[in-house]
Amino acid sequence: MSTAETNAVTGETLLAEKLAACEASLGYRFRDRELLERCLTHASVARTRLASNERLEFLGDAVLGLVTCDALFRRFPDWPEGELTRIKSALVSRTTCAKVAEQLGLEDALLLGKGLATHRSLPRSILAAALESLVAGVYLDGGFEAAREFIHRFLGEEIEEATDSAQGRNYKSLLQQMAQKSFGETPVYEVLDEKGPDHSKCFKVAAVIAARTYPPAWGASKKIAEQRAASNALCDIRGEEPRHAAD
Repeated sequence: MSTAETNAVTGETLLAEKLAACEASLGYRFRDRELLERCLTHASVARTRLASNERLEFLGDAVLGLVTCDALFRRFPDWPEGELTRIKSALVSRTTCAKVAEQLGLEDALLLGKGLATHRSLPRSILAAALESLVAGVYLDGGFEAAREFIHRFLGEEIEEATDSAQGRNYKSLLQQMAQKSFGETPVYEVLDEKGPDHSKCFKVAAVIAARTYPPAWGASKKIAEQRAASNALCDIRGEEPRHAAD
């Protein structure tokens, strides 16, 4: 086998490994591997613009917007359109998409030109575009329900956090007020467990007040887990069932 043939085989093997690792992070296996490759191909390395993920980004943006609007519309039947629009804009923003892309480890999965591949960190706009492209890829590969499930799996936490904030439900603040008034103590939060790869960790956190540990909760970040743990503590103090599962 010539050097060129050996390099070609090595390149194909590395690409296959990269695609498999990406599917594992996404929790979705593509029927069409060429489609997945195109989702991850930045214009800087594509043979033509049409071979890059730019058209997929266009479609994914629309699918993401539809699924998010549908979720908010059904979850909050009494909210006016202005409030729904404000929350939706935050959820589908480049900032949120880039954050989710980082959690999924997409920076390591993308196919980039040499100039970008040597960057210590990628522009967040590229990460956001990659996530939107993958939304489109899942939609084309598996249909609308597969795309909806994919989006809810990775944006569900963001939707919950954004809507709680919009409704003024800062559970940590509420718990602190109650704890100081009832016990003369300030809550502290303990991380009891964590799981998952570095780019997509989940944390199990419990609120502790005056040496009493309240029912813990899992979250996709320490911030979310602490809010959920505070919510569980408030429920426990009131004699109610915790809202969030501990396992």
